[in-house]
Amino acid sequence: MNHVIHLKRRPKGKPQLEDFEFVEEQKPKPKDGEILLKTKYVSVDPYLRGRMRDQESYIPPFELNEPIESGIIAEVVASNNDHFKEGDFINGMLKWKEFQISMGNGLNKVDPDKVSLSAYLGILGLTGLTAYISLDKIGNLKEGETLLVSGASGAVGSTVGQIGKIKGCHVVGIAGTDEKLKLMKEKFGFDKGINYKTTDDMKKAIGDACPNGVDVYFDNVGGEILDAAMDNINKNGRVINCGAISLYNETDVPTGPRYEGIMVRKTVLMQGFLVRDHATEFGPATKQLEQWLNVGKLTYEETIVEGFKNIPQAFLNLFEGKNKGKMVVKI
Repeated sequence: MNHVIHLKRRPKGKPQLEDFEFVEEQKPKPKDGEILLKTKYVSVDPYLRGRMRDQESYIPPFELNEPIESGIIAEVVASNNDHFKEGDFINGMLKWKEFQISMGNGLNKVDPDKVSLSAYLGILGLTGLTAYISLDKIGNLKEGETLLVSGASGAVGSTVGQIGKIKGCHVVGIAGTDEKLKLMKEKFGFDKGINYKTTDDMKKAIGDACPNGVDVYFDNVGGEILDAAMDNINKNGRVINCGAISLYNETDVPTGPRYEGIMVRKTVLMQGFLVRDHATEFGPATKQLEQWLNVGKLTYEETIVEGFKNIPQAFLNLFEGKNKGKMVVKI
């Protein structure tokens, strides 16, 4: 039998294990032109929460009583397709299934001899590409500037900070534990860190850590931390809106400060970023990330949870801040 994870009900507020359902079905067999894939690693990401809502967005919502999907590394275990052979490893958007059939469309082969397979879901996957391309397109980092990053110990944030150091910036990260701050500074090279959970005055904490103000703020969380960053933004500052995890489980639209005055007075650019809009740039961006990784300018951290049955809990753990670096489930 083949195990599958469905979205059973749409979460209200924070997702619960009861929102997911484990289903058994017959293990599929490939027909002409098809390949049989065995899931090896599953990416769980905060943006999946948005797809659990029945609302229009940049990507269609998940259907109830149908499999959830995300980035997956899988092994080709049987092939009737000339472009893939048994033993190949691929990366693509696939269903939360132990085994599944594909025609090969949208799948990219990955090399397990270059880096660990899970890295293709992180530093060399959409998270690394998000960091690199958004900084290139919106951040426009200049040597000597100050880069502030929220969610800084996560997969995207830690990569953003490292690229900031490569570009010669003063880099400050925001995270939720002293252990994560230590990781940011010792492993990823951040200059300073702020623990938002033990800080009473985020505006002052950012001001102290960024004495020359904030030139670029990379926002993964939104909410009050964004408010505090805007209070410290410099003339011609740039704000990259990559995520807003602090708001994902809100049932009502929160009201916060109005930024119009700051944005006009300081001519600030604030722009949302979706990595899927830049697919034509994935090739060159991946090559640059891989080159930095090979020469030791980039490194990465992973939180690996084992077992297909633990995929939903790994996803829930993201909203508790239980991951350091990329959260991946190994099957």
